[in-house]
Amino acid sequence: MKIEPVILEGKYIRLEPMCSDNVDALSAVGLDAELWRWTNNVCATVDDMCKYVHIALNDWKLGIALPFVTIDRATNTVIGSTRFGNIEVPHRKAEIGWTWITPKFQRTAVNTEAKFLMFQHAFEVWEAVRIDLKTDALNEKSRNAILRIGAKQEGILRNHMITDAGRHRDSVFFSVIETEWPDVKQRLLGFLDRAK
Repeated sequence: MKIEPVILEGKYIRLEPMCSDNVDALSAVGLDAELWRWTNNVCATVDDMCKYVHIALNDWKLGIALPFVTIDRATNTVIGSTRFGNIEVPHRKAEIGWTWITPKFQRTAVNTEAKFLMFQHAFEVWEAVRIDLKTDALNEKSRNAILRIGAKQEGILRNHMITDAGRHRDSVFFSVIETEWPDVKQRLLGFLDRAK
């Protein structure tokens, strides 16, 4: 696994490496409180978004994350963010998460294509053996979406983290391992094909 900046491009979106210049564009579409309801972070102000980006870029420098901005190809505008995190090169694994999409683009092909591009890069370029996903135990929508793509639920960590808002969060963990990628790939491609 060679963790380096990369642009992942699909039919609907492009994932570009995050940079500090993205703060204003991310703030323009990402300060809706509902986007952060089930996350560990709270981004209510431009300063909050600046901190969010700073942490992501610092983790990138440490080699444990690869953050992206999500760009709508039709308008060439930033519509959200996602990242690889908790990267462990010796174990050939990473997590896909920290994903949010401005409400206008939710329930479209955007998240499906982002997941496809990231899984494809992880399994076919990095030759990862495992990709993790997690969500708040209370976030039924996210849990169902992760199961829908073919990830396997592994368990719930109780009081896993304390959110910026001070709430004790239980986190549900899921994974896709290398032998499952071909089936997950076909599922995601099927969803994208039906999105035409």
